[in-house]
Amino acid sequence: MSNSKVNMDSIPEDMWEKIDNKEKESDLISRPSLTYFQDAWRRLRRNIMSMIGLVIIIILILTAIFGPFFSKYNFSDQSLKMASLPPRLELFKIDNENYIYLANGLKIYSSTSNGEIINLLNPIKQDFQKKIKVYKLNGKEIVLDFSDKPFKLLNENGNEYPFYKKVWNKNHLLGTDDLGRDLLIRIIYGARISLLIAFVATLVNFFIGVLYGGISGYAGGRVDNIMMRIVDIISTVPLMLYVILLMVVLKPGLKPIIIALGSVFWVRMARIVRGQILSLKEQEFVMAARTIGATNLRILVRHLLPNAMGPIIVSMTMMIPTAIFTEAFLSFIGLGVPAPLASWGTLCNNALGGYRSYPYQLFLPSLAICITMLAFNFLGDGLRDALDPKLRK
Repeated sequence: MSNSKVNMDSIPEDMWEKIDNKEKESDLISRPSLTYFQDAWRRLRRNIMSMIGLVIIIILILTAIFGPFFSKYNFSDQSLKMASLPPRLELFKIDNENYIYLANGLKIYSSTSNGEIINLLNPIKQDFQKKIKVYKLNGKEIVLDFSDKPFKLLNENGNEYPFYKKVWNKNHLLGTDDLGRDLLIRIIYGARISLLIAFVATLVNFFIGVLYGGISGYAGGRVDNIMMRIVDIISTVPLMLYVILLMVVLKPGLKPIIIALGSVFWVRMARIVRGQILSLKEQEFVMAARTIGATNLRILVRHLLPNAMGPIIVSMTMMIPTAIFTEAFLSFIGLGVPAPLASWGTLCNNALGGYRSYPYQLFLPSLAICITMLAFNFLGDGLRDALDPKLRK
């Protein structure tokens, strides 16, 4: 069989067919180029728990800033007649227009059917031997028999008034404290104070820790050794003890708490920054900066610290819940903000005496602390994974 060479010129033009490039283009797998932080944000959005934490934090901050503008109460407004009212009211029906709520402390309030407290009723007659109190509401007699539990509400004929239903407290959605102050607005103001202290103290720790750790790591040698030994000495005593000692010396207040927290918790940040600087300062881009004559300050500020921002941001995020808990603990033991200012710790402290009778007064601010700390921890965990270059795809 002889090999023959095909003459391309002899093939007619109408026999040629143009090949479509779509199949070739479909084999190409590509995506737009992303920067480091754009890729980190993309990965953070895929972490459901981190996004839930971020949403909770945003809602919390917006509520703390703008919430008081939509409330008719102030954090210091007192009404002893409305003391220790719970969020849920158990109403008793007197007739189709009159309803009452029996509170702890043998107090009776007139109410609407939807849970709006009208007034505190005063007894017109009391007999402590028979253990009864007599009230009048719009001409109708109400007898409170507290001789045995459960207490009974009777009419003038001795018949018991029927239980109507449980409703939400329309005057105070989360109830009141022992001085009749609205608990919802005090929790919102507590969020203001707790978050303000946490954010400011974290920023102070950030600047001190970054400056101290950056100088230590970049200088190296004897300077690094001396600076780290100072950090080791500070770390030998629990940091909480330092804060308590500072608060004992300083007068309780907002600024002393910020000073106490900001002057102690920078130790962990300094160690993280030092470790990052030590691992980066021998990289090629630092050598190139030195070659073109960049000063040490410029190398540290413009080249090293920006490349170490991932772990620094994660550390800051984790430091905020620590500051919130520390502030709450200080306020709980009486070293926090003075009255009538409210932080979550002071609310827990105020509720401690009556937590058996009014557990909601302790539960609600404690729940606010737990939710906030969990939200920041979820966000911090997500940021740690999102900013890790080893996990970048």
